[in-house]
Amino acid sequence: MRRTRRAAGLTVLSLAGALVLAGCSDDDTAAEGGDDQGGGGGSCEPAGEPVTLEYYSWVPGMDQVVELWNEQNPDIQVEFVTGPTGIDAYQTFFNGIEAGNAPDLAQIEYDALANFRLQDALVNLADCAGVMDAQDEFIDWTWEQVTFGENDAVYAIPQDTGPIGMWYRADLFAAAGIEPPATWEDYYEAAKVIQAQGGHIHHFSDSDVNWFLGQVWEAGGSWFSVADGEWTVDFTGPESVQVAEYWQRMLDEDLARPMASWSDEWWAALETGEVWTWVSPYWGNALIEQNAAASAGAWAVAPMPQWTEGTNAAGNWGGSTAAVTSSTEHPHEAAQFALWLNTSEEALAALNELGGLYPATTAGQQLPQLNQPEEFFGGQVIAEVFAEAAQNVNPDFPWGPTMTQTYSDIGDGFAAAINGTGTLVEALETGQQKTIEALESQAIPVAGG
Repeated sequence: MRRTRRAAGLTVLSLAGALVLAGCSDDDTAAEGGDDQGGGGGSCEPAGEPVTLEYYSWVPGMDQVVELWNEQNPDIQVEFVTGPTGIDAYQTFFNGIEAGNAPDLAQIEYDALANFRLQDALVNLADCAGVMDAQDEFIDWTWEQVTFGENDAVYAIPQDTGPIGMWYRADLFAAAGIEPPATWEDYYEAAKVIQAQGGHIHHFSDSDVNWFLGQVWEAGGSWFSVADGEWTVDFTGPESVQVAEYWQRMLDEDLARPMASWSDEWWAALETGEVWTWVSPYWGNALIEQNAAASAGAWAVAPMPQWTEGTNAAGNWGGSTAAVTSSTEHPHEAAQFALWLNTSEEALAALNELGGLYPATTAGQQLPQLNQPEEFFGGQVIAEVFAEAAQNVNPDFPWGPTMTQTYSDIGDGFAAAINGTGTLVEALETGQQKTIEALESQAIPVAGG
């Protein structure tokens, strides 16, 4: 799940090459453990005695899921720790890894994994029992996210996904005689009808750069790639410019309403019908129910609008993994817990019920509880839309090693565009230059640098 701000596919050698040239070779470890305890010729043997692991996650109800494991596994006990989400947690992890006392396992979002990999902070789990055999259980693109395209490496176990759909006010669309838009051009035309009735089809927030990037992903674009040990940074490719110019037009014509995501104002706009749609993943359902309760029964979900008519592409926004950090002394036991947590029907059902997670496994997406009509959404089986979208997410989508700063820099540019002192394309141009400077400052090779 992602509720806060925040290159063509990687080959076997590409990221590894970047790591070596950046001074983070696989022969070095950031703390006790590291790759020596993971795969690629390392050791992942059982401890042969009872162990206790520490696991950090911010998912609601995760403590109850961990307790299920502890009841069944007296020799591998897991102590659950919770706290801040995302970037606030990650800095604590890095400090702990440097000191050798980070949690054994941690929830890490897909877009942050490359940064952890560059810091040699993740255990390669490929030699741990059952890990490689689990590949076929996961949606293809999620496995690509945790292997970085390396044949003999698995740096985390996928946990949940965020394939994007479009939540919309079915009652208002029906009254206005509008069909759910199949393309982004249809979406633009629908926005004009909605504007004439005093509403907006969507909001636009400077803090949702990852939402924006999910649309670039759908269009077939990406912002990073690695070849011959060098990173290429390209925020202004044709797909990115297409998305930027689209939303610039929506802002310029007052078809999208500038508004902070997750704010009381925004939830009220969804509840009262001032804003008619929210393009977001499965995890949006629980948030709408919790924060726009008076609109129960008025909502439905449709596939994400397409940039090209007749295609079935999907983008992704959010999703996390269970990663084993280089601080662990027990990679085998940590890997077994991570596998159970993200592949067992018992755990997946609990994670969905308690934490609202949309599983990364094919079987998990077929859970009976996910395939029941939802009264809040007019009796629709909403998971069907996202199960289809999950199959249509392009797996060749790598993240950069400085995503936190990238999001922040582009978000500053988006704020300027909202205020009329810049454009969204200019925000991408400035964000690209600042990201290149950030990589170079960390001695990470950049193509053309």
